Amino acid sequence: MANNEIVYALDLLGTAAFAASGALAGVRRGMDIFGVIVLGVVTATGGGVMRDLLLNDTPPFCFKNELYLYLAVVASVIVFLTPRRFERMRKAMLILDALGLGTFLVIGTSKALSFHLGFMGSVIMGVMTGTFGGMMRDVLSNEIPLILKHEIYASACAVGGALFYALHQYGVPEGINLTASALLVITIRCVAIIKGWQLPRGKGMEQLHF
Repeated sequence: MANNEIVYALDLLGTAAFAASGALAGVRRGMDIFGVIVLGVVTATGGGVMRDLLLNDTPPFCFKNELYLYLAVVASVIVFLTPRRFERMRKAMLILDALGLGTFLVIGTSKALSFHLGFMGSVIMGVMTGTFGGMMRDVLSNEIPLILKHEIYASACAVGGALFYALHQYGVPEGINLTASALLVITIRCVAIIKGWQLPRGKGMEQLHF
């Protein structure tokens, strides 16, 4: 299987995993089936849509290939109908989420480089592709976005994006670059989950003394 086909397959898998996480958040909030589907689709496609809009690549990717939308809707409906099954699969969901995160990161960073963005722009586009949908999910669920808390999530994307840019500049073949950068993100995220790693957090205003 060619590299592009592997990335595409992982992209679809990540889309389904992200949609499931968004739909599950909707179920937990007691949303109706329409709300659950909206949350699932937003989580799965929001990052890529925002990236494409900022890059002026319109219509966004999921309207050029509607399989992403159909997949997100189907995953959301399945979660709505069998939420307890997905609650019991929490660890597997986290692993699939990490897989999607790494895949979305390399796709976003690669696309930014094809538009001749520099280091910061490319990394930001990659991080946005991987995290913006989840941020929208949390906002719509009335939660503090995951990337603004102490979870090692967006930071894992930033490290992976920096590696992707560096390897690209050194002329490393794209297939190797995609694999290495995605694996770095997935590894950091999975190890952080297993070990309970967290970023330093603020004390909160109530703990500050002036």
